[in-house]
Amino acid sequence: MEYVEPIRDVDSINAIKEILQKQSQRDYLLFVLGINTGIRISDLLSIKIEDIWDGTGIKEFLYLKETNSDETKGYYLNNNVKLACENYLNMYDFKDSDYLFKSKKNNQPITRQQAYRIINTAAKEVGIPGKIGTHTLRKTFGYHAYQKGIAISILMGIYHHHSPSETLRYIGISKNEKPLIKVDVNL
Repeated sequence: MEYVEPIRDVDSINAIKEILQKQSQRDYLLFVLGINTGIRISDLLSIKIEDIWDGTGIKEFLYLKETNSDETKGYYLNNNVKLACENYLNMYDFKDSDYLFKSKKNNQPITRQQAYRIINTAAKEVGIPGKIGTHTLRKTFGYHAYQKGIAISILMGIYHHHSPSETLRYIGISKNEKPLIKVDVNL
């Protein structure tokens, strides 16, 4: 596996979202869900409709048994994810047992290779330099979570890392880079 980078620039993220939304609601949802949860691509592709839909609306948390650790984890589905899910689910007649990222060819999920092509092609189209792949989604989540003040210890737990330096290296933060954190208590 090649080393890939997070997408650091929010304008680039928005440009990719715009391209994917015009291309396919499924592809847009893949990107939005990935960058907002940090879920591994193998776990993303295994999600079924019943995992996110409770019969009346999008669930607040998505619970997945991770392939790498066999641990069940809850992932918060924020408003951007919920909206993308709702728009996608309203376009087609899905069964609860359908894969969320169903292939157009069969009832299986799209492949990792197809997910890579979707993400990589959109990133190249907006002119993002460097190596971009499916793991970019996970790293982008961590990078922006850290930049917004999420504690490195929380990110270490999400990524199953053993040290802060391992997590910082993984999300593309150099030792010299100190983000400006807005501690906005707003009492």
